[in-house]
Amino acid sequence: MREVKALRAVVSGLTLLALLPLTAGPSATDYTVVAADGISVREATAAIRAAGGTVLSSNEAVGVYRVTSADARFATKAAGSAKLIGASERRAIGRVAVHPAARAVPAADVPPGPENLDPLDTKLWGLRMIRADLARKVQRGDPGVTVGVLDTGLDAGHPDLAPHFSRALSRNFAKDMPDVDGPCEVAGCLDPVGTDDGGHGTHVAGTIGAAADGHGISGVAPGVTLVELKGGQDSGFFFLGPVVDALTYAGDAGIDVVNMSFFVDPWRYLCPANPADSRKQQAEQRAIIAGLNRALKYAHQRGVTLISSLGNAHEDLGRPRVDTSSPNYGAEPYDRKVDNKTCVHMPQEGPHVVNTTALGPSGRKADYSNYGVEQAEIAAPGGDQGDGYGVAGEILSSYPKKVLEAEGLIGTDGEITEAGKGAVLKDCSSGACAYYMYAQGTSMAAPHATGVAALIASRGVKAVERELLRTASDRPCPKPRLQKYPDRPAEFAARCEGDAEFNGFYGHGIIDAYRAVGGV
Repeated sequence: MREVKALRAVVSGLTLLALLPLTAGPSATDYTVVAADGISVREATAAIRAAGGTVLSSNEAVGVYRVTSADARFATKAAGSAKLIGASERRAIGRVAVHPAARAVPAADVPPGPENLDPLDTKLWGLRMIRADLARKVQRGDPGVTVGVLDTGLDAGHPDLAPHFSRALSRNFAKDMPDVDGPCEVAGCLDPVGTDDGGHGTHVAGTIGAAADGHGISGVAPGVTLVELKGGQDSGFFFLGPVVDALTYAGDAGIDVVNMSFFVDPWRYLCPANPADSRKQQAEQRAIIAGLNRALKYAHQRGVTLISSLGNAHEDLGRPRVDTSSPNYGAEPYDRKVDNKTCVHMPQEGPHVVNTTALGPSGRKADYSNYGVEQAEIAAPGGDQGDGYGVAGEILSSYPKKVLEAEGLIGTDGEITEAGKGAVLKDCSSGACAYYMYAQGTSMAAPHATGVAALIASRGVKAVERELLRTASDRPCPKPRLQKYPDRPAEFAARCEGDAEFNGFYGHGIIDAYRAVGGV
């Protein structure tokens, strides 16, 4: 835990060049440019200008620049400069992935969650699996511990999130983009903090730290402070620049733990020299890798614990399949063989990131969850309808009312519609009605781990990552080691490698909140 101090006017080395226009005409394109190692701001700016670009803002801490250019060959020219690694168009490089909350699988009796807590906690089987109900009797989470939700936003008006939301620390780094997000809700397209037009960030935040106040649900660490770090678009896409800015801000602002439940687009795997890609595409991927790696290191060096979801492609990340989905935004995808030695899945394979696999209610690896001894480090409840419990086998958490209305899951009268029945729950016990939705994914597993990391930080432990791994409960591979999923195609079958102390399904084990706060 670190003391939260007043923020400086300029943080993270992020400099906004206010005198420059934010747009440069209809033919201009925005880029995120990454400078080569050791290149000064002056040198990088000169190289960008020589390539035909205009710098709009710079994150000097990690050598990343927001640039606009009307030159169609700008990215190619930038890639050819010895001062620059490359340029990525301001299009999505990350996307959250939530499996649909309601496949055609009926709900069944699910292993119960904790009793005698908040009303809907009996449906939170994940809290019981990681012994968060017992941990709460020892440590509920210190309000001085700050948890950054790097996501689509956070609905601070939700009754379960409002009590511990820090508006002063929260920031929005991602402007709405009409081409992917729809019409902007506010002038300038920068949503105010405390809003979430996507829903994903609010769901993540509830699992981490929903208040234990006798209403709705409670989170793993219900006493910690929640901070919105909006780095993703409303539509669920992410961009290199906003994500880098969010991470460097987290380091400078003294954020203790950051949750990253997203994965990288438009390339499922970032490859610096894949022969299937053009030189321009290779340079773009090198720039994305460098920019993210620098930002992750920057945050880590300033004490931020970084937790990530491992991904939902039911893939052994040490044995990647042929990539048939990249680029999955802005151009038609094509087949790419993936060299595991040089290609990376980001931010999961970035430095200092703790990766989380997802489990169903029975404790088995969720059918969709990525896995593998190379990248799996811990396991946590992420939900799995196919684990025998239907929708109830997913993860229930907070959700914005306006998003549910937009999706037709509740009506304008606030009542749950036919489409929302089973997937959405409502609680009005606090006097203000709040809404909750079931979802599954490694995106739901990571916030369980983030909550436990916050509890560890609340004890004053400095080496949070090491303690998180040390206190995880060992779980051996299943017998037989080849896990099959009868309701899924054959390609979902997954082989577990390793032993009880470390393996590709569970990593160092299932996170254990009670052990993490000193229990046995």
